[in-house]
Amino acid sequence: MLITGRGISKGIGKGPLLVSPAPLSFLSGVDPETGVVVEKGHPLEGRSIAGMVLAFDFGKGSTVGSYVLYALARNGHAPAAIINTEAEPIVAVGAIIGGIPMIDRTGIPLLQLRSGVIASVNGDTGELVVEDSFADENDGS
Repeated sequence: MLITGRGISKGIGKGPLLVSPAPLSFLSGVDPETGVVVEKGHPLEGRSIAGMVLAFDFGKGSTVGSYVLYALARNGHAPAAIINTEAEPIVAVGAIIGGIPMIDRTGIPLLQLRSGVIASVNGDTGELVVEDSFADENDGS
């Protein structure tokens, strides 16, 4: 399925979707050395974002989060791409300086996407291509 949004950070990233039901802070929320979510109580706590197409509504926290995204990219543990409902400066700047493709404004609730399916994000055109875009209500996604 093809979904069109707005391109934020150029490039193409492909990988399994990882959908977060909660906003994400990169400063002290994600370990820049490993790419693992370390924020206590976060729904993705203990999960790695490395190589994933990371979908979450918006970021939260300090502007230093931009540099954490850059560090993740430099350390080889960045997400393959980022999808937000609405990009905000912290995540957008981090994606741009880290060379992480990013889109927003897809027009669908991100929680309808299913974690684990393969997705491709084109930050140049704002396109999201997913193999199986909508979660089955009974699968717990």
